Amino acid sequence: MVEQPNWDELRTAAKAAMRQAYAPYSNYRVGAAALVDDGRIVSGCNVENASYGCGLCAECGLVSALQASGGGRLVAFACCDGDGNVLMPCGRCRQLLNEFKAPDMLIDTPRGILPFDEILPQSFGPDHLNG
Repeated sequence: MVEQPNWDELRTAAKAAMRQAYAPYSNYRVGAAALVDDGRIVSGCNVENASYGCGLCAECGLVSALQASGGGRLVAFACCDGDGNVLMPCGRCRQLLNEFKAPDMLIDTPRGILPFDEILPQSFGPDHLNG
């Protein structure tokens, strides 16, 4: 497992992903990047749709990239808006990230680096279904 995340590298990867966002309706671009337990960095951007409700958050793209590139567990996560400001994942995306997080995953927040479990305390997850 990777010891210390390089937060500058993750933030840079999130900003690069954000520049690829497809946001013609809201003009609100979002990028996300995460460090995987094998050292890879995966990223994603938001992709809107004319039907609005079918849009995909950046975290969805990130998790798809994670699975498409071999899977693994997320060790550290960063997300930004079009100006490069740190963003918190919405509730749906927190649940999605919870599914793929390493036990001690860290997240970049407007209040600083926090353990993921502090932003989704008492979460429901795979362990509840396995037994």
